[in-house]
Amino acid sequence: MTAVLFVAGLVLLVVGAEFLIKGAGRLAAAAGVSPLVVGLTVVAFGTSAPELAVSVKSAFADQAGIAVGNVVGSNIFNVLFILGIAALVAPLAVAQQLIRIDVPLMIAVSVLMYLFALDGIFTRGEGAALFAGLLAYIGFLIRQSRRESKAVQQEYAQEYGAPKGGSKSHWLMNVALVVGGLILLVLGSTWLVDSAVTIAQRFGVSDLIIGLTIVAAGTSLPELVTSIIAGIRGERDIAVGNVIGSNLFNIMGVLGLASIIAPSGIAVASAAIVFDIPVMIAVAFACLPIFFTGGTISRWEGALLLGYYLAYTAYLILYATQHDMLPVFSMAMLYFVLPLTALTLAIVTVQAVRKRP
Repeated sequence: MTAVLFVAGLVLLVVGAEFLIKGAGRLAAAAGVSPLVVGLTVVAFGTSAPELAVSVKSAFADQAGIAVGNVVGSNIFNVLFILGIAALVAPLAVAQQLIRIDVPLMIAVSVLMYLFALDGIFTRGEGAALFAGLLAYIGFLIRQSRRESKAVQQEYAQEYGAPKGGSKSHWLMNVALVVGGLILLVLGSTWLVDSAVTIAQRFGVSDLIIGLTIVAAGTSLPELVTSIIAGIRGERDIAVGNVIGSNLFNIMGVLGLASIIAPSGIAVASAAIVFDIPVMIAVAFACLPIFFTGGTISRWEGALLLGYYLAYTAYLILYATQHDMLPVFSMAMLYFVLPLTALTLAIVTVQAVRKRP
């Protein structure tokens, strides 16, 4: 029964997110919002709604490991796995605004999250600061959107399927999709978290590991599907903007809101402070050279990202089971794979800079 509830929770999360994205996307397009802003906000925030529902539910239930692990694990999954898979399917072009503004902001808030976590708890005040940052970011994006030409906005609205003429019935239908999607997300998150905790207790695995892996990957399925489909259709602002926007929303919106409503803040496990959050920061930093090289995420870069996610997951499994191979695996990653990757990216970045006029 636990397995059935877990699968059913994942299904409801995906269906609910689909309803939410469809309704909110059409409403935003009808209002003439630019494609990059839709990718960074409506689609990104919509696909992050499962993370929000799960982390808020976990915060109320005093399951801090899942609340924090879900945010950190989802951000790592979004960049390494989702962008990796999407780039393997079709190389992704990266908008200059993402390189100049949004990725540096993602790095900054990731570092800020680490600083907030050092004392072992995310307080309500820190959650309020993060959430205020999200509101400021949305305000910035709205101002950026207004600078877009009317022609671009109208063209995107037609492609996205905005209701022509803005009839009342279409508006009501899309609002109903948004509300229905949110209801499914809340119900799905309840089943998912409850069953995940039961599985963790049965196998002796910590809440943090479950949150970093199964729950994080499950709640990121909407981002995965959205980015792959957008990449195939050539909608670059949706494919990449969805991931970066989701990561920003996860930290500032999901963690911020969960910290505010948690009765006594959200406790942070020492393992997350020592390893998982620094990995999330490193992944955010890795985006800059990968995105910067030619303004695209090539297939080999996608394979590199995917390979690192598989290595990260392997480490979590070895750590959870205290396998004998853990020391050897850790040494190989730390002293061979990571330095070699850093050197490769540095060389490619220098070559890209030299080629520019």
